[in-house]
Amino acid sequence: MPPIRVLDSHLIDQIAAGEVIERPASIVKELVENSLDAGAQSVEVEIEAGGVRLTRVRDDGCGIPPSELALALARHATSKISAAADLGAITTLGFRGEALPSIASVSRFEITSRHLDAERAARVSVDAGVVGDPIPAAHPPGTTIEVRDLFYNLPARRKFLRTEVTEQGHIVRLVERLALSRHDVAFRLRSGSRTLLDAPRVDGAGAAARLARIVGDEFVTRALDLDHAAGPVRLSGWIGAPAAARATSDLQYWFVNGRAVRDRLLMNAVRLGFRDVLYGGRQPAYVLYLDIDPELVDVNAHPQKLEVRFRDSRQIHDFIFRAIERRLSETKPGSTVVPPAYAGHGAITRPMSFNVHEPAGVWAMAEKLRGTTGDPHPHEPEPPTGSEPEAAQRPLGEALAQIHGIYILAQNEDGLVLVDMHAAHERVLYEKLKAQAGPAATQLLLAPVTVELKVDELDALLARTEEWRDAGFELERMGPRTLVVRSVPAMLPREDIGALIRDVIGDGGEDASTHHLDGATDRLLGTIACRSAIHAHRRLTIPEMNALLRQMERTPRADQCNHGRPTWTQVTLQELDRMFLRGR
Repeated sequence: MPPIRVLDSHLIDQIAAGEVIERPASIVKELVENSLDAGAQSVEVEIEAGGVRLTRVRDDGCGIPPSELALALARHATSKISAAADLGAITTLGFRGEALPSIASVSRFEITSRHLDAERAARVSVDAGVVGDPIPAAHPPGTTIEVRDLFYNLPARRKFLRTEVTEQGHIVRLVERLALSRHDVAFRLRSGSRTLLDAPRVDGAGAAARLARIVGDEFVTRALDLDHAAGPVRLSGWIGAPAAARATSDLQYWFVNGRAVRDRLLMNAVRLGFRDVLYGGRQPAYVLYLDIDPELVDVNAHPQKLEVRFRDSRQIHDFIFRAIERRLSETKPGSTVVPPAYAGHGAITRPMSFNVHEPAGVWAMAEKLRGTTGDPHPHEPEPPTGSEPEAAQRPLGEALAQIHGIYILAQNEDGLVLVDMHAAHERVLYEKLKAQAGPAATQLLLAPVTVELKVDELDALLARTEEWRDAGFELERMGPRTLVVRSVPAMLPREDIGALIRDVIGDGGEDASTHHLDGATDRLLGTIACRSAIHAHRRLTIPEMNALLRQMERTPRADQCNHGRPTWTQVTLQELDRMFLRGR
């Protein structure tokens, strides 16, 4: 075995480059982040051959003094931290002092910079790891870095690069993320004579315009703005309406203190916030910003700084989850920008705001629809006393008919409304079961119901006794295969309790995921609501249909059932006119 030796400093830089520099996009990331740390208001990126032949980043930041230019290319030389204590509260994007020497070790490198207080600029070139002496140069305040012939001295690494188009695509997506992270900075990306991205700086009011430029008008049109703060933590940005969910996770952006991250804890918190409004397999779309005290987050947790660690990850997770869930609770008829089941051209794009109340005379019909008696709405608002127009109180309009025992056809001031009655009733029941679960919502049965199950099914059910109790059930085992049901949720329709319990048991193994919040109980309630809701071919009277529409207008998240399917859609009068060529 060869003797142990200290590696050459240039070889050390090349090894470090393997962690920091994966492809041309990695170079753009490190250089642009340095520009942002330098206070740049404008950043321009130019590439050739997908960034392999040339990557040039120019900024108007504070610049580097000539005396420090060569030092900036030394390993672990940085102006951003000076002691171990500084790692506990990092406020810059870069801090390790690895990027520039790593990049220079695997390319033909040149840096030109002029400090704000300097009369002239200086330039330093690096070739094959040899740092040249600074020489005078002409340059406005700021810095320009040119990286040519990436991996020219590491042909094995160069072979792993993809085609020019692929590498260019990675750079475009990276600069888009950077542009989303800082609306107050102008970004321009060019490849040869073509401009791939041009994002002028905007103020807070223009943030939505930049968002539309980068992720598209469709997302902005169907997005819900979000701004929620608690103590040293603030969550802001946009979340796509549930109906705008996508097949892939390509439109999910997280920024922590301005840093673009792909953090599993943050992504999981959003996913859970969408958990009962998202259709199976679909991915939420969002652009979210988390501003947090730097002392509460560790950004030195990943070689490429793509993940972070929080001092209290549980608290941050719950804060995000609750904020998303609360915002989505407002997605109900009358509050959405676009009807959830409608995705075509000409969709309604104006926000609608309604103050919805249900007339007291409808309670009886609602009770009949649910199959319950007594007042099921202990916290419902009083009927309106003002003179607000009735149409404005009822965004879903008035029922006209039932179509094939599946859909409710209604008419509002904008045109026709179609409602999936099972999906709508499922959401209504689910939200009421969640709101009223527990001992106060339990109805004692006059005659206990016995249910015969398989031994293993009964064992599995009793292992979740606490969840069933939280949902409003009182269960007891009377034999190896016999279950006794003594009480049920007060909101549960009067139907075959035994069949309902068997259905819930049959669905119990479909979702094995768990969560420390009320996920298990919510999944149980969701199954109960689905099995209890009115099903296809159940004939409803006009008053019963209207009772369901009024309940939808008061129910949080009523735009989707708890499986994420849309519950209603709108066909406007203008669309009907186009169908029948009216006015032509």
